Amino acid sequence: MLELKHVSFSVEDDQGPREILTDMNLRIDDKKFVVITGPNGGGKSTLAKLIAGIEKPTSGNIFFDGKDITDWSITERARAGISYAFQQPVRFKGITVNDLMRIAAGNEALSTNGVCQYLSEVGLCAADYVQREVDASLSGGELKRIEIATLIARKATKMALFDEPEAGIDLWSFHKLIHVFEKMHKQQRSILIISHQERILNIADEIILIADGRLRQTGTKESILPGLMEVAGKCDLFKEAEK
Repeated sequence: MLELKHVSFSVEDDQGPREILTDMNLRIDDKKFVVITGPNGGGKSTLAKLIAGIEKPTSGNIFFDGKDITDWSITERARAGISYAFQQPVRFKGITVNDLMRIAAGNEALSTNGVCQYLSEVGLCAADYVQREVDASLSGGELKRIEIATLIARKATKMALFDEPEAGIDLWSFHKLIHVFEKMHKQQRSILIISHQERILNIADEIILIADGRLRQTGTKESILPGLMEVAGKCDLFKEAEK
């Protein structure tokens, strides 16, 4: 279980302190598929970074499996079972896709066939990628799919956190990813996705709406989604999903 208690986050700019998230109280139970959505600039990605340990709260506490992880590093959280996929995946010059997949799986003896299986799950022709370096020669969409494959391979994952996984992904690959998320959910993993995509919202157990740095709504998709779609027709809430 993940729980945030009175979490706030602010930054300093030319105007002084600026609040990004304010008094966030949130609980995500085990084995749930949860989507966080809301207008651009509302604080969604910042929340994801706080959970992953990339940023630290200005105030408040974060708990995972009953332990206070507020001051834990990214590595400590990863070891506890929190896996994070960046909105813009990191490039690793000098490391092949094969190496990266083995590191993610925590198994240096992972066979090439095993690596290929994970890559095929995200719609990549494994033979074309296994020996390629994770560098600038790969497109953003390719990197995104490889990163998601590493999360699938990481058996220690208890909560998989994805920041806008649809970004840079073509339509065919996006449909493939929907099946990946559904499969991970069936494997009893908790899934937390930052997304505007209606298709992803439709397969969630719960939806969390964040706007202006505050938690506005939380509930089942049946209770939240109809209202969101009505709002979407009047503004650009799902603008990215429509492109």
